[in-house]
Amino acid sequence: MRKLYFSLFLFFMVCMQAAGQVVTTQPAFPSTDKEITLIFDVSQAKDSRAKALLGKTDDVYLWSGAGTTENGDAFQFQPTGQTDFSKPFPAGKMTHLGNNKWQIKFVPRQYFNVPADKEIKRLGVLLKSGDGKAQTEDLFVTIYPDKLNVSFETPVAQYFYVDANASIPVKAVASDKANLNLRSGATILKSEQDKETLVYTLNAGSETGVQKTIIVEAKTASEAANDTFYFTVKPQPAVAALPANIKDGINYTSATEVILSLYAPQKSFVYAIGEFNNWTASPQYLMNRTPDGNRYWLSLTVPAGQEVAYQYLVDGSLAVADPYTEKILDPNNDKFLTAANYPNLKPYPAGAKGIVSVLQTNQTAYNWKVTDFKRPDPKNMVVYELLLRDFVATRNYKTLTDTLTYLKRLGVNAIELMPITEFSGNDSWGYNPIFYFAPDKAYGTANDLKTFIDTCHEHGMAVILDMVLNQADYEFPYVKMYWDGDKPAANNPYFNQNATHPFNVFFDFNHESPDTKAFVDRVSRYWLEEYKFDGYRYDLSKGFTQKNTGADVTAWSAYDAGRVQTWKRIYDTIRSYDPTAYVILEHFADNKEEKELADYGMLFWGNSNHDYRNAAKGNTANFEWLSYKQRAWQNPNVVGYMESHDEERQLFDVLKNGRSGAGYDTKNLTTALNRAKLAAAFFFTVPGPKMIWQFGELGYDVSIDHIDRVAAKPIRWEYQKDPERQKLYKVYAELIKLKLTQPVFQTTDYSLAVNSTVKRITLNKDEVMVFLIGNFDVQVQAPQANFPRVGKWYDYFTGQEVSVTNPAEIIMLQPGEFRLYTSVKLPTPEAGLLPWQNVVLAADEEIAGNAIVVYPNPSAGKVQVELTDDYRGEVTIQVTDLSGRMLRTSKHIKSQQLFKQTLDLQSIKAGTYLLQFRAGTKQTTRKLMKVN
Repeated sequence: MRKLYFSLFLFFMVCMQAAGQVVTTQPAFPSTDKEITLIFDVSQAKDSRAKALLGKTDDVYLWSGAGTTENGDAFQFQPTGQTDFSKPFPAGKMTHLGNNKWQIKFVPRQYFNVPADKEIKRLGVLLKSGDGKAQTEDLFVTIYPDKLNVSFETPVAQYFYVDANASIPVKAVASDKANLNLRSGATILKSEQDKETLVYTLNAGSETGVQKTIIVEAKTASEAANDTFYFTVKPQPAVAALPANIKDGINYTSATEVILSLYAPQKSFVYAIGEFNNWTASPQYLMNRTPDGNRYWLSLTVPAGQEVAYQYLVDGSLAVADPYTEKILDPNNDKFLTAANYPNLKPYPAGAKGIVSVLQTNQTAYNWKVTDFKRPDPKNMVVYELLLRDFVATRNYKTLTDTLTYLKRLGVNAIELMPITEFSGNDSWGYNPIFYFAPDKAYGTANDLKTFIDTCHEHGMAVILDMVLNQADYEFPYVKMYWDGDKPAANNPYFNQNATHPFNVFFDFNHESPDTKAFVDRVSRYWLEEYKFDGYRYDLSKGFTQKNTGADVTAWSAYDAGRVQTWKRIYDTIRSYDPTAYVILEHFADNKEEKELADYGMLFWGNSNHDYRNAAKGNTANFEWLSYKQRAWQNPNVVGYMESHDEERQLFDVLKNGRSGAGYDTKNLTTALNRAKLAAAFFFTVPGPKMIWQFGELGYDVSIDHIDRVAAKPIRWEYQKDPERQKLYKVYAELIKLKLTQPVFQTTDYSLAVNSTVKRITLNKDEVMVFLIGNFDVQVQAPQANFPRVGKWYDYFTGQEVSVTNPAEIIMLQPGEFRLYTSVKLPTPEAGLLPWQNVVLAADEEIAGNAIVVYPNPSAGKVQVELTDDYRGEVTIQVTDLSGRMLRTSKHIKSQQLFKQTLDLQSIKAGTYLLQFRAGTKQTTRKLMKVN
């Protein structure tokens, strides 16, 4: 019976010969109020997830729903208790029949709790394992009125194409004995009297391109029913060369004429269908075929300046939108768009099915304000990565444009947009692309996007597009056009049947295919020229390989000569028309491969999230891999980041998992924000491009896994009202300003010592030096400073001048404290951005270890301090706790060789303290233990 629709993927039932059915019913014409039996044959399922159901004898369940409209929601009503797909559903437990077959019995109205005043039109069903990890595809079963019914059992498809003079087996079945007539138009082909079945072999004839209608009628004395199928003899398209200068997709040749071209090798014929022919396969819209058989093209006359919706009907069996369309209409998702984001959207056309493409002649070109934008030097980029959905509440380009002053104040000079080409649905990270030349309407119009980019350029900011060319989702026409069950067909010109590497999602491009190469080049050029993007971050660039490594991540990451050549080809092609566009790869491959490509000119994402998060929490961490020199690269082509869209948020992790010390807790919000300043200082000062993830500058503290990893996250603009978060923002801004305005921060002469809890960075350029030291521990540290030279230094954030005569002098650093010193005085930032002010710097020279004696230590009360040396003059003695709080301080005069002083510690509670002893230009620090 033609009561089963095999898959959501197919909206034209067009194959004359169908594979075995996954589900059948008893009786053949099930009704709402009578018991039915559903029988499933899992071996016939097309979804790859169903393979895990094969061979099972238990733990298989029905997941189902009922709909009361023929083409509406088939899960409108669901059985009581069916709520969690990941758990067994007892009422839907299937009975095993053997040989991968299962059955279940129920009365539809009772099982699905359908009100008495409604009639069920169809069921949505699938089989699943108890845990939901294995399942069939979605299947649909027609429910018939409880009266006389008739249906074609064969052919299964209602619409299909056949070869000339083909024989079409026909079998019609009625629900009761009736007089059956099979006819074509007014011609009766066969009749049966008082029968339930009619069988006939139909000759298709030789008339091509004309749809024929075949009807079966069943009549009794009191009732009548009928069913219909339609077939067409395959047309023979005219062979004609593609006109000069015509590219694949839409070609506007005049105000009223366009030429459409579809690359469709191995296909037999293509119709253009649309509003111009009421979505029918009309003979005059049969497209010409090029002599090589690879392309189909047609000249169309259309109304000037009006939007016209259209599709391609390929081999009479699949209607797809134009792969190169710059706008689509989506019947399932456009209804959720708001007029504020996309005003005056063309209504979805009546008569169409599925996603349609849109063309329009005489479009008004966008008037660019900035035509000579100078892109920031790649080595000085500070990129702000954002997901429009989670950055502004309106989720549109207009509001995003209004936020540019905020980003300008921060100091970033590049914005990286997560994918904005049309993706499946309206709520997504965007890594499920379906149309590569159309901006997703969820965020606004094409001109809204151009205005955003234009305004960014006015502010001196480049705009980078996150481009997804490793994979595409099913609705991408070149996936659908060459399809085999649950994956791309073996003859797909663009896609691998199975992904060649781990971590793949959706369907994997074959980047060694000439067709894929041409498509990638067309996409890459389009956004640079049409929208004036400044470059790309290519998602999952390591996936551009034909070396099959299965699930072995190590093998996938190893040097791959084929992948290297693929990227050099893409890079060279871009450079041939745009010599400065950014080419940034999300690669994470073996350093040998990344070095070769980096030295060739490409930039690479440098993920330091784990290391900076660990350091911020107070753990030992080493982020020297952030440095291109550590990788032995020729150029600073590491786009380093502490956070990205794909990593846990630093502040969330610190607040949840950070360490604590005596009187110091990283889980305190203010403390965590100060540690974020510490991390930022050791991030932005490393030469080379850097990237920030949205709201990191305000200390975003919502987990990446909030609700779900890719689910929408809370938008936290209220952070700006928090004074402590504002201080973090301003520290970011100050560090970015230094990075972009002071040449020393762009030097090639620098060193990192970042493998312990006390970390240091030294920069040197044209006799200007920078020295950064910071304490990532949760305890006070008193290390040797190791200044790179003696002389005057200036604490950038406090403005304090420090005179250094001994580079190895001791510096007291509170937990989370850092000091950024410059050898030249720079303008001092706003006071109070950091919680510490004047540096606690030890004497220029350490007192000899045997010259000073402290005893008894440990002590229960009084401590004797003795110094024996030639020094005469003022002596200062201080006792502090480990957080740096001053407990005792006294000054004395040493007038002879031996100096003695007694300290009374009886009022101090038991614990560990620091005794700091200064004698002129010499000093020492000793640990002091107080006991009860």
